[in-house]
Amino acid sequence: MVKAVLFDMDGTLIDTEKYYRIFWPMALKQFGYEMTDEQALSMRSLGQPYAPQHLKDMFHDPDMDYNKIRAYRRKIMEEHLEKVGIELKPGAIEILTYLKEKGIHRAISTANDIERAEKYLKKIGLYGYFDKIICAPMVEHGKPAPDVYEFACSELKLAPEECMAVEDSPNGVKSAYSAGCKVVMVPDLTQPDEELKKMLFACVDRIDEIKSIV
Repeated sequence: MVKAVLFDMDGTLIDTEKYYRIFWPMALKQFGYEMTDEQALSMRSLGQPYAPQHLKDMFHDPDMDYNKIRAYRRKIMEEHLEKVGIELKPGAIEILTYLKEKGIHRAISTANDIERAEKYLKKIGLYGYFDKIICAPMVEHGKPAPDVYEFACSELKLAPEECMAVEDSPNGVKSAYSAGCKVVMVPDLTQPDEELKKMLFACVDRIDEIKSIV
Protein backbone atom coordinates (compact mmCIF):
# COMPACT_ATOMS: atom_id res chain seq x y z
CA MET A 1 0.00 0.00 0.00
CA VAL A 2 1.28 3.45 -0.91
CA LYS A 3 1.35 5.71 2.15
CA ALA A 4 3.15 8.67 0.55
CA VAL A 5 3.79 10.13 -2.88
CA LEU A 6 7.08 11.97 -3.36
CA PHE A 7 7.13 14.48 -6.20
CA ASP A 8 9.97 15.92 -8.19
CA MET A 9 9.23 19.59 -8.89
CA ASP A 10 10.71 20.92 -12.18
CA GLY A 11 9.11 19.23 -15.17
CA THR A 12 6.86 17.11 -12.96
CA LEU A 13 4.65 19.57 -11.07
CA ILE A 14 5.70 22.81 -12.73
CA ASP A 15 6.53 23.40 -16.38
CA THR A 16 10.04 24.78 -15.89
CA GLU A 17 12.30 21.99 -17.16
CA LYS A 18 12.07 23.43 -20.68
CA TYR A 19 13.77 26.60 -19.46
CA TYR A 20 16.85 24.74 -18.24
CA ARG A 21 17.11 23.45 -21.80
CA ILE A 22 17.24 27.07 -22.98
CA PHE A 23 19.23 28.82 -20.27
CA TRP A 24 22.04 26.33 -19.66
CA PRO A 25 23.26 26.79 -23.27
CA MET A 26 22.80 30.57 -23.01
CA ALA A 27 24.84 30.71 -19.81
CA LEU A 28 27.60 28.54 -21.19
CA LYS A 29 27.78 30.63 -24.35
CA GLN A 30 28.37 33.68 -22.18
CA PHE A 31 31.53 31.96 -20.92
CA GLY A 32 32.70 30.74 -24.32
CA TYR A 33 31.20 27.24 -24.51
CA GLU A 34 28.77 25.83 -27.10
CA MET A 35 26.27 23.41 -25.55
CA THR A 36 24.14 21.11 -27.68
CA ASP A 37 20.50 20.34 -26.93
CA GLU A 38 21.42 16.77 -26.01
CA GLN A 39 24.01 18.04 -23.52
CA ALA A 40 21.45 20.42 -22.01
CA LEU A 41 18.97 17.55 -21.55
CA SER A 42 21.62 15.51 -19.74
CA MET A 43 21.71 18.17 -16.99
CA ARG A 44 18.10 17.56 -15.88
CA SER A 45 17.81 16.94 -12.12
CA LEU A 46 21.56 16.41 -11.88
CA GLY A 47 22.74 17.39 -8.40
CA GLN A 48 25.97 17.94 -6.52
CA PRO A 49 28.67 16.70 -6.84
CA TYR A 50 27.70 15.23 -10.20
CA ALA A 51 26.65 18.35 -12.14
CA PRO A 52 30.01 20.21 -11.92
CA GLN A 53 31.98 17.12 -12.93
CA HIS A 54 29.54 16.28 -15.71
CA LEU A 55 29.96 19.73 -17.27
CA LYS A 56 33.74 19.62 -16.96
CA ASP A 57 33.83 16.18 -18.58
CA MET A 58 31.50 17.23 -21.43
CA PHE A 59 33.67 20.20 -22.33
CA HIS A 60 36.99 18.58 -21.43
CA ASP A 61 37.82 21.51 -19.18
CA PRO A 62 38.81 20.60 -15.60
CA ASP A 63 39.17 24.31 -14.79
CA MET A 64 35.62 25.27 -15.77
CA ASP A 65 34.05 27.58 -13.15
CA TYR A 66 30.78 25.70 -12.63
CA ASN A 67 29.54 27.90 -9.79
CA LYS A 68 29.98 31.09 -11.79
CA ILE A 69 28.21 29.64 -14.83
CA ARG A 70 25.39 28.21 -12.73
CA ALA A 71 24.90 31.54 -10.94
CA TYR A 72 24.56 33.32 -14.28
CA ARG A 73 22.15 30.65 -15.56
CA ARG A 74 20.01 31.09 -12.45
CA LYS A 75 20.02 34.87 -12.85
CA ILE A 76 18.87 34.95 -16.46
CA MET A 77 16.34 32.17 -15.90
CA GLU A 78 14.86 33.90 -12.85
CA GLU A 79 14.56 37.15 -14.80
CA HIS A 80 12.69 35.32 -17.54
CA LEU A 81 10.34 33.55 -15.12
CA GLU A 82 9.52 36.85 -13.44
CA LYS A 83 8.29 38.07 -16.84
CA VAL A 84 6.42 34.98 -18.08
CA GLY A 85 5.33 33.35 -14.82
CA ILE A 86 5.33 29.67 -13.86
CA GLU A 87 2.87 27.21 -15.33
CA LEU A 88 1.55 24.12 -13.56
CA LYS A 89 1.77 20.79 -15.33
CA PRO A 90 -1.64 19.43 -16.37
CA GLY A 91 -3.30 17.47 -13.56
CA ALA A 92 -1.05 18.76 -10.74
CA ILE A 93 -3.81 20.32 -8.64
CA GLU A 94 -6.10 17.36 -9.28
CA ILE A 95 -3.65 14.71 -8.05
CA LEU A 96 -2.55 16.69 -5.00
CA THR A 97 -6.16 17.33 -4.01
CA TYR A 98 -6.98 13.63 -4.49
CA LEU A 99 -4.05 12.46 -2.35
CA LYS A 100 -4.86 14.95 0.40
CA GLU A 101 -8.47 13.79 0.50
CA LYS A 102 -7.33 10.16 0.71
CA GLY A 103 -4.95 10.91 3.59
CA ILE A 104 -1.87 9.94 1.57
CA HIS A 105 1.23 11.95 2.51
CA ARG A 106 2.70 14.30 -0.07
CA ALA A 107 6.32 15.46 -0.21
CA ILE A 108 8.64 17.30 -2.58
CA SER A 109 11.98 15.67 -3.45
CA THR A 110 13.78 18.17 -5.63
CA ALA A 111 17.25 18.99 -6.90
CA ASN A 112 16.58 22.64 -6.00
CA ASP A 113 17.48 24.53 -2.86
CA ILE A 114 14.80 25.18 -0.24
CA GLU A 115 14.56 28.93 -0.93
CA ARG A 116 13.73 28.45 -4.61
CA ALA A 117 11.45 25.46 -4.00
CA GLU A 118 9.37 27.29 -1.40
CA LYS A 119 9.26 30.46 -3.50
CA TYR A 120 7.92 28.64 -6.56
CA LEU A 121 5.46 26.47 -4.64
CA LYS A 122 4.01 29.49 -2.86
CA LYS A 123 3.81 31.49 -6.08
CA ILE A 124 1.71 28.82 -7.80
CA GLY A 125 -0.40 27.92 -4.77
CA LEU A 126 0.97 24.42 -4.12
CA TYR A 127 2.93 25.02 -0.92
CA GLY A 128 0.10 24.02 1.43
CA TYR A 129 -0.34 20.62 -0.18
CA PHE A 130 2.93 19.18 1.13
CA ASP A 131 3.89 17.58 4.44
CA LYS A 132 7.61 17.83 3.69
CA ILE A 133 9.84 19.68 1.24
CA ILE A 134 13.12 17.84 0.75
CA CYS A 135 15.86 19.52 -1.28
CA ALA A 136 19.17 18.22 -2.58
CA PRO A 137 21.34 20.58 -0.45
CA MET A 138 19.90 18.81 2.64
CA VAL A 139 21.78 15.62 1.72
CA GLU A 140 25.34 14.70 0.77
CA HIS A 141 24.66 13.63 -2.80
CA GLY A 142 22.06 14.97 -5.22
CA LYS A 143 20.26 13.04 -7.95
CA PRO A 144 20.90 10.47 -9.46
CA ALA A 145 22.14 9.24 -6.05
CA PRO A 146 19.30 7.95 -3.81
CA ASP A 147 20.00 10.35 -0.91
CA VAL A 148 17.17 12.84 -1.47
CA TYR A 149 14.54 10.09 -1.66
CA GLU A 150 15.98 8.12 1.24
CA PHE A 151 15.90 11.29 3.34
CA ALA A 152 12.32 12.06 2.31
CA CYS A 153 11.22 8.58 3.38
CA SER A 154 13.00 8.89 6.72
CA GLU A 155 11.45 12.31 7.34
CA LEU A 156 7.99 10.80 6.74
CA LYS A 157 8.95 7.80 8.91
CA LEU A 158 8.10 5.41 6.10
CA ALA A 159 9.97 2.63 4.32
CA PRO A 160 10.86 3.36 0.66
CA GLU A 161 8.61 0.53 -0.53
CA GLU A 162 5.66 2.36 1.08
CA CYS A 163 6.39 5.42 -1.05
CA MET A 164 5.70 6.23 -4.68
CA ALA A 165 8.05 8.65 -6.44
CA VAL A 166 6.90 10.71 -9.41
CA GLU A 167 9.59 11.89 -11.81
CA ASP A 168 10.00 13.24 -15.33
CA SER A 169 13.73 12.80 -16.00
CA PRO A 170 16.21 9.90 -16.17
CA ASN A 171 18.39 11.21 -13.33
CA GLY A 172 15.34 11.56 -11.11
CA VAL A 173 14.06 8.08 -11.95
CA LYS A 174 17.45 6.56 -11.16
CA SER A 175 17.54 8.37 -7.81
CA ALA A 176 14.11 7.18 -6.71
CA TYR A 177 14.64 3.63 -7.98
CA SER A 178 17.98 3.34 -6.17
CA ALA A 179 16.24 4.43 -2.96
CA GLY A 180 13.75 1.57 -3.30
CA CYS A 181 10.62 3.60 -4.10
CA LYS A 182 7.93 2.65 -6.59
CA VAL A 183 8.75 4.97 -9.49
CA VAL A 184 6.18 6.49 -11.81
CA MET A 185 7.47 8.52 -14.73
CA VAL A 186 5.53 11.33 -16.33
CA PRO A 187 7.77 12.06 -19.34
CA ASP A 188 8.31 15.74 -20.03
CA LEU A 189 11.04 16.46 -22.58
CA THR A 190 12.02 12.88 -23.44
CA GLN A 191 10.51 9.39 -23.28
CA PRO A 192 12.17 6.61 -21.22
CA ASP A 193 14.59 4.31 -23.02
CA GLU A 194 14.59 0.54 -22.52
CA GLU A 195 17.01 0.71 -19.57
CA LEU A 196 14.87 3.28 -17.78
CA LYS A 197 11.63 1.38 -18.42
CA LYS A 198 12.98 -1.50 -16.32
CA MET A 199 13.10 0.84 -13.30
CA LEU A 200 9.50 2.01 -13.62
CA PHE A 201 6.43 0.88 -11.72
CA ALA A 202 4.40 2.78 -14.31
CA CYS A 203 4.67 5.45 -17.01
CA VAL A 204 1.77 7.86 -17.55
CA ASP A 205 1.04 10.78 -19.85
CA ARG A 206 -0.48 13.05 -17.19
CA ILE A 207 0.35 13.28 -13.52
CA ASP A 208 -3.27 12.83 -12.36
CA GLU A 209 -3.35 9.40 -14.04
CA ILE A 210 -1.56 7.99 -11.00
CA LYS A 211 -4.92 8.05 -9.19
CA SER A 212 -5.58 4.60 -10.60
CA ILE A 213 -2.32 3.07 -9.33
CA VAL A 214 -1.62 4.79 -6.04
